[in-house]
Amino acid sequence: MIQAYNFLFSWQLFPEKGSYEYGERPKSGTYKITSESENPIISVDMNWVTLENNAYSSTYKILADGDFHLFDNDLIAEKASIRFINSISFEIIFLKEGFQTLKLYHEIMPNGYMRITEDGFHADGAAYKNVIYYHKQMSVLPYSTSVSGAVIRPTQEGVIRHKALTAMEEQTNMQLTQIRQQIELLALQAQEIQKRKELSMLIYSAKLSFTPVIGQTYYLYEKKDDSHFLSLVSPKEWGGSGPFKKCVASVKLLADHTWMEII
Repeated sequence: MIQAYNFLFSWQLFPEKGSYEYGERPKSGTYKITSESENPIISVDMNWVTLENNAYSSTYKILADGDFHLFDNDLIAEKASIRFINSISFEIIFLKEGFQTLKLYHEIMPNGYMRITEDGFHADGAAYKNVIYYHKQMSVLPYSTSVSGAVIRPTQEGVIRHKALTAMEEQTNMQLTQIRQQIELLALQAQEIQKRKELSMLIYSAKLSFTPVIGQTYYLYEKKDDSHFLSLVSPKEWGGSGPFKKCVASVKLLADHTWMEII
């Protein structure tokens, strides 16, 4: 299913971004969408944990051909349909006794998040709307989320699993943060080495009338003909009348024979 491609992920809930008029407000969870290659069947797997630490889950499959088909849980709906509008939006509609009880509108936003708008009705016919946001999970976890989806079974097992997964996420996120920090440090070190290399190439192509000493401060000048030369004499010592157009940098020779600019 080409149009479903952008949605076929396990999505992590952004609880603080959503707005909820119905159902217990969640604090964590995911929303997993998969499909079967042989036919256009969409599977939705949801799990979430509320602020009160109640765990919920729901799983269902619907043939995504735009028509209504019998739903396997008549407590939720008698029929349901999935219709892909384009590659970044699709909707699921649930019917009971011939009336629409819930519509889930899925859309991929410009920032890559998925937004689900739930338009449903209470038992007394009053309408409600929930708007829920998700981002793609980097690791695939066996649970997902929605607030008012199907009925749903609170389970002690779900709470235990959620706590374990939360601990795992915290640990792996901490490790990933450490690795990112190490990568950033290595990137800075690589930039510094590259900068020293470029400066060294410029100095070694300049005119040298002496043998540089490691640790000694020198001055790299650019002459009026755009050539360069290295000198022990500072710009102040030249007294403003030196044989150069400008001082490029104050530099020092390191033990590895690269040159470092002195700020």
